[in-house]
Amino acid sequence: MTSLRARRLAAVLLLVPVAVAGQAATTLARTGATFESYSFGAGLAFNRISELTIPISVSQRVGSRLAIDLSTAYASASVSDAGGGTITHSGLIDTDLRATINIVPGKFVFNLVGTIPTGATAVADTTIPLLGALATDLLGFTTPNFGSGGGLSTGFASAFRMGQNWAVGTGASYRYAASYVPVQGVNEMMPGGEIRGRLGLEGPFGAGKYFRGAFVYSMTSANDLGGGEQSVIGDRFLAYASVSMPAGRSHLTMYGWDMRRLRARDYDAPKTVVVPRGNLLAIGTRLDRPMGPKAVVSPLIEFRHELTGPGPSMELLGYLLRAGSDLRYHLTDRATAVLQAQIAFGTLHDEGTSVSLVGPRISAVIEWAR
Repeated sequence: MTSLRARRLAAVLLLVPVAVAGQAATTLARTGATFESYSFGAGLAFNRISELTIPISVSQRVGSRLAIDLSTAYASASVSDAGGGTITHSGLIDTDLRATINIVPGKFVFNLVGTIPTGATAVADTTIPLLGALATDLLGFTTPNFGSGGGLSTGFASAFRMGQNWAVGTGASYRYAASYVPVQGVNEMMPGGEIRGRLGLEGPFGAGKYFRGAFVYSMTSANDLGGGEQSVIGDRFLAYASVSMPAGRSHLTMYGWDMRRLRARDYDAPKTVVVPRGNLLAIGTRLDRPMGPKAVVSPLIEFRHELTGPGPSMELLGYLLRAGSDLRYHLTDRATAVLQAQIAFGTLHDEGTSVSLVGPRISAVIEWAR
């Protein structure tokens, strides 16, 4: 669940009051490599899709009220079709530059994010099958897209106490996206603006247990495709909850989240491309177990289930079961290595055909802080 991609639930985690507190380190840098691949049974147009991502991020605190974050990545992806052909794409993705201003320490922060279009635009139409497969939420690739025309986001997050031990976090943001040509030979696209609202709750209960929950609402206006055409997507709702507790020398976390995409308001308008309704459900558990003073081993398991469809009732797109383990090892008092090895099994459903899938995710990351 690090991807709703490493990016996927990052938005959710920003909702809770913990996000308002500053990090202890002044500088934090992170890089490494993640490789993930899926093999599919007979019945699909392609039989394998793979991706390698090399992330690069740096966070710098400036005084007690300002934090600046820079993040980008190099990604290389390929898909092999059933006829033996291969489609590939490689390059930098867009670069995000974020400024977080602590307006009221511990209670209110202001965020400004500029997306620099260092990624790919105006790609060849032959890469569309590859980019479409990468964007499937069920598979949860680390890099689901390679680029856009850039944009600007602004918003706030706040937190306040509720009782003695519980806290509530709220937030809202607006994103403006610049126009660009997504595919060679087509009209320039003007993406619609997006509004996002957030509400989070966290606090202890019982004997050492801790609850975190969040709700996110997103609304996006129509994308202008040029020539009088548009593409539309319905409003999205995401609910997340987790409970953590001690388990002997270890720490157990159980979580779940559900992302629902409604039918678009203008789904029946002329010259309109509609993103169908959808629902992605994920539940999982993770056990963090210390292995000496420097290492923590974290076995985990997660189940995903996705429905989609334009009709009155959605149909099963597929399900995925992922299992594996992370190893976090403190190399020095400033450097930490994070190793990840996972394997996923599942099924995709396409026009009445069920196709099995299996594939690994392997990651090695170095974090350095001072």
